[in-house]
Amino acid sequence: MGLQQPDQQLAITTARAVLGTLIQAGIRDLVISPGSRSAPLAYAAAEAEFAGLLRVHVRIDERSAAFMALGLAQSTATPVALAATSGTAIGQMLPAVMEANHTSTPLLVLSADRPDELHGTGASQSTKQKALFGDHVRVAINVPAGHQAGACVEQALEALQGTGLFPAGPVQLNLQFRDPLIPAENESIGHQYWTRIQPGLWPAAGDALSAAAPALAAGLPLRRTVVVAGHGAGAQAQAFAQGLGLPLFAEPSSNARFSAHAITHYRPLIAAGAQRIERVVLFGRPTLSRPVAKLLADPKIQSAIWQPAPVAWYEPGRRRETPISQWNELQEFAGTAPSGWLGAWQELDARAQGLRGDLKRDGAINGLDVAEAIWEGQPHVLLLGSSNIVRDFDLAARPGAADQATVYANRGLAGIDGTISTALGLAVGSGRRTVAVMGDITFAHDASALSWTPGEPQPQLDVVVYNDAGGAIFSTLEHGAVDGSGRYADAVERLFATPQQFDIQCLAKAYGWQYERATTKAELKNLLEQTGGARLRLIEVPASRDHLRADSQELNHRIGQLSWPGS
Repeated sequence: MGLQQPDQQLAITTARAVLGTLIQAGIRDLVISPGSRSAPLAYAAAEAEFAGLLRVHVRIDERSAAFMALGLAQSTATPVALAATSGTAIGQMLPAVMEANHTSTPLLVLSADRPDELHGTGASQSTKQKALFGDHVRVAINVPAGHQAGACVEQALEALQGTGLFPAGPVQLNLQFRDPLIPAENESIGHQYWTRIQPGLWPAAGDALSAAAPALAAGLPLRRTVVVAGHGAGAQAQAFAQGLGLPLFAEPSSNARFSAHAITHYRPLIAAGAQRIERVVLFGRPTLSRPVAKLLADPKIQSAIWQPAPVAWYEPGRRRETPISQWNELQEFAGTAPSGWLGAWQELDARAQGLRGDLKRDGAINGLDVAEAIWEGQPHVLLLGSSNIVRDFDLAARPGAADQATVYANRGLAGIDGTISTALGLAVGSGRRTVAVMGDITFAHDASALSWTPGEPQPQLDVVVYNDAGGAIFSTLEHGAVDGSGRYADAVERLFATPQQFDIQCLAKAYGWQYERATTKAELKNLLEQTGGARLRLIEVPASRDHLRADSQELNHRIGQLSWPGS
């Protein structure tokens, strides 16, 4: 048989070639949802999985599939392919692709599509999807029906990795398939094509700083500097602060919140020490705190950002921090801590811890209790939901001597979308026990992700739902003052808090998850220590948000009024 002409290549041949090239490049996971136009990818994936070359994960909902792929890619540090049929199915992926864009997560969207001759004819599930994701993908590439995809796949793989000018991130490869969409009658799942495929290794990401930090430069000036570790900062932020004797303000998802240099209550303590801070060094992306944003925006304080490579979350020139890419230059900017500088912050932190105990309401569990119970248990993998939960951890997660847990959070756009699905991806990708904690509204937003396809290997995942019957975070913002004034009747409660009435235990039973309930910190800790039972558990923590605004304001006020040691 002679070589096929480009306009004669069968859809299944294209699908095999695409997946084969991805496997040879080191991609090991494909998340796919059912559909007809994507059938060539489904059959080719089944063949590759049968040959032991690919792990295939099935999700009935494309939005859930996309967020699961996000978690898989983040936990394995390897791109993940994501496939679905044409039409609205591809649109369902947009939220996860947006998050991947802002977090430099390499997702490869294999969007199945109708051939050009069917577009504009009213053909079912045909829409303009070749560039559906706009600026949220590094590149969108179309492969016309019948054409060889080799060069296009190579271009997609290059964009997934990023370059010296652009960070890694999501890519769309739009594959137009023409009938027939199924394999030939003489082909089977053991198709011989796969015996010729040699799996490769995806290149490891270059570490901007080796595990052993460069030696401390000599003759550094004494400066009252603080180190801020935002989302994704990593252990290098902790190494920098420790090497120079500086206090560290680390968000829980920075993965830098360990050692005695990390200040637990840094957020409200900034008010007590801001006038004494001379310089700030920023690692990662700050996402949680208005006090930190105010500190970084203060024109009286010089600030720098560690940026050895391009990042996806801001455009050059749009932030006031000076970008620095050389370690010795960053040390020179920060200087070393004068005597007593770190100790003063540590003393304030200890006093703040005591104030928290003084304000504790007897018998009522709150978000800080939940954060402490989970953090002290040090799960291997921890996913923090957005809104109040991640801020509870920011205030209550006391730094330990070692960083045992890997902490994740969807802080690219800080949305509540797909949190359960992301946790499933993290659990499957890591192969380790995973705990995901979220509020009830975040849980409800993605509750259908609890559906698990029979036959798919179950990960070990605990989903902890802090159920205070609504979106509590709005009461801590300016909307809480509007609500308290009564000027808008029940508008804030109805339109912002959006209280819901659903039975989490019934949902657990419906989806086949084990249900547990904890009403105290001790009960929650005890449940989390019981890891030998069901692999999929739903743990509800019922609570009240009646006093949240008042308690939060009182605690922040008291901590912010602490006097500087020795003053």
